[in-house]
Amino acid sequence: MAAGVFKELLADHEFIDRVGHDFAREHLVLWVNRDGHRVVLHSSQTNPAALHNVSVLIDQWPDREVIDSSELAQWIDSSYANAMENAKGKSQLEIDEPQSHEDEIERLINEQDSDLLSTSGKSPVVRLIDGLLFDGIRKNASDIHFQPNQDGLLIRFRIDGALIDARTLPLRFAAPVTSRIKVMGNMDIAESRTPQDGRTSVTIGQGSAGDDLHEIDLRISTLPTSEGERVVIRFLDSNQGQRLATLDAIGMPETILAQYRAVSARPNGIILLTGPTGSGKTTTLYATLRYIATHGGATGGGDLNIMTIEDPIEYKLSTSGLSISQSQVNRKKGMTFASGLRHILRQDPDVVMVGEIRDAETAQIAIQSSLTGHLVFSTLHTNDSVSAPPRLIDLGIEPYLISASLSAVLAQRLVRKIHNDCHGEGCSECLNTGYSGRTGIFELLMMTDPIREMITESASATLIRKVASEEGWKSLREDGQRLIDASITTQTEIERVAIDLAEEIDL
Repeated sequence: MAAGVFKELLADHEFIDRVGHDFAREHLVLWVNRDGHRVVLHSSQTNPAALHNVSVLIDQWPDREVIDSSELAQWIDSSYANAMENAKGKSQLEIDEPQSHEDEIERLINEQDSDLLSTSGKSPVVRLIDGLLFDGIRKNASDIHFQPNQDGLLIRFRIDGALIDARTLPLRFAAPVTSRIKVMGNMDIAESRTPQDGRTSVTIGQGSAGDDLHEIDLRISTLPTSEGERVVIRFLDSNQGQRLATLDAIGMPETILAQYRAVSARPNGIILLTGPTGSGKTTTLYATLRYIATHGGATGGGDLNIMTIEDPIEYKLSTSGLSISQSQVNRKKGMTFASGLRHILRQDPDVVMVGEIRDAETAQIAIQSSLTGHLVFSTLHTNDSVSAPPRLIDLGIEPYLISASLSAVLAQRLVRKIHNDCHGEGCSECLNTGYSGRTGIFELLMMTDPIREMITESASATLIRKVASEEGWKSLREDGQRLIDASITTQTEIERVAIDLAEEIDL
């Protein structure tokens, strides 16, 4: 049947409300109402899975009609534009309380003119997600959480490592918000019983002369809970690699910085960074690789072949005059840390960065690589630096190999800095937390002869800690004290991120 006949019909309001414009346009699907019944319009190229997913979402399976693709695309655009026009005079975001939240999002949408915040042809739920994403990016959040509970849909930002409540939306927003985010991440909108992962990107700015165009990668994770699906979006600024902190700026004390630079300039060996997720390991590794690339490491010139295998690539390091090759893990294609490292070693590298040592195979290859003339960097999940050698032994690596290859272990944490403008009292600018920005605390275990001997003898972390302390090693807590003394952070903040293992042992 010709599309012109259908254009006398109205687009279904529930479809417009619950299915994003981008999804409808990409898959060429639109529901309309005819004589009190719903009809699904689609093209001959529409994926049947898309039709099924939408039917499951709305819980109806109407009759289907095929029409011309170009006419359907125009009709979809006009239907969403009309829906947006009809919403004028009402709350465009349909949020009744609190009024200040609505005003803030509307202000962001109205005052900004960018790809991310463009409202042309977008449905209310799409504009809502755009506004929340921009709000999080503007506040330098690393993640945004959408958590359904009995009170509504709680939205929280992780800022400077701490979760901050941003707003609560009515619970009726949970389903359309989750569906919209799934569409953005090319995820299955009909599947709500199993976890899903997706990714997409958004842009801020138009990129015209004088404008700073930012492309932000979004990593999306959904998880079913008893209250509904939780969604977490992580922000990754793909341009951030050009603005990453240098080794001089990440907050290392001078003594540790000098020692760390010295081992990073060696032609071989393995250097490990330890700490939990979100402790700044990747930032330090990237700053280290850029330092080596520009200073030439042990060769004294910028002629090194530097390669990485990461999961995922968080920031692009290569810029004009700075050549670093980055590869990404892809388990579906058989590209793991271990297999990727094997392939990298066939590329004649001088410096290799392995995103994480998770298993014995990766650890074995990394150790052997460092013993055959390569400088290797990687991360390991341990509480402190002295626990790294025993952890490698637990993975099945021979103690003598660890002693021969390991150059240093750097442990670190990120702590929030006191907000100077309010002297830590809390204000609107720091979201009443009393903190603004972060810096690092560090501990560096150097491989001295006594430490190597203890590793060869499979000594425990407790014994290694004792000997290292006698040689001047300082724990994370001890390094944190310098920031407390300088009124940069607080005792509470240091205790929040750093466990005093020495005190636990004394107990």
